[in-house]
Amino acid sequence: MSSLEPVFKFHRGTTPLLVSMPHTGVHIPDAIRENLTDAALRLPDTDWHLEMLYNFLHEMGASVIIATHSRYVIDLNRPRDNANLYPGQDTTGLCPLDTFHRDPIYINHAEPGPEEILQRVQNYWLPYHEQLNAELTRLKQTHGIALLWDAHSICSRVPRFFDGVLPDFNIGTANGTSCNPGLQDALQKIAEESGYTWAVNGRFKGGHITRHYGRPDQQIHSVQLELSEATYMQEDFPYSFDNTRAERVRPALKAFLEQMVQWAGKQSKRTQ
Repeated sequence: MSSLEPVFKFHRGTTPLLVSMPHTGVHIPDAIRENLTDAALRLPDTDWHLEMLYNFLHEMGASVIIATHSRYVIDLNRPRDNANLYPGQDTTGLCPLDTFHRDPIYINHAEPGPEEILQRVQNYWLPYHEQLNAELTRLKQTHGIALLWDAHSICSRVPRFFDGVLPDFNIGTANGTSCNPGLQDALQKIAEESGYTWAVNGRFKGGHITRHYGRPDQQIHSVQLELSEATYMQEDFPYSFDNTRAERVRPALKAFLEQMVQWAGKQSKRTQ
């Protein structure tokens, strides 16, 4: 990949739905890559293969924004001031220094300083969020309502963050503040009927994107899904896509998003 790799890929859809994938990127500029450890270069904390898993988005009319750069360059789902989203709990920061399994990311004390972090915010964080915000604004103006689905995945076992095995579907709505309660209930019903394990506002309640952009009082409704990698891929390096598992879980993912669009349509009719 070129050092001029675009910060994100974007597709404009026809429905009120925007799907964001902030942690799928694998590109690392050479100036950063040369200071990373072998463990970091395997990119273990990437939300692997989500674009392939959600291969139905264009067909269903969703807008889509997909990060191209690794979260080790900068984490697009953290606030730019690096505030801890889970006070009192362990988490990784805006420019992570270690992996989810506590392996160092940088060699030779090459961690980015304040000026370097500010530059990364300018180069990578701001463009992604400016596009995300602009599209939500357009959707609200066009449809009278905007929906944001922040798509993530994570290894099913990460002792650093949670005990035991993570549920398959981890729906986060910032404890019910980022979307309408009726929408949350409709999504929970799909999870209940899916045959997969699930939690709503459990260990993962939604990151910066869900919390910042979800404004149900302004008809902007945001939901995060933290999906267990065990549902669609091999969790160990080289993190291969498992088509059999993916085919099984994909209908539930599509059902979540179709439900959001259907719910938005009903809301729009009520306000006409």
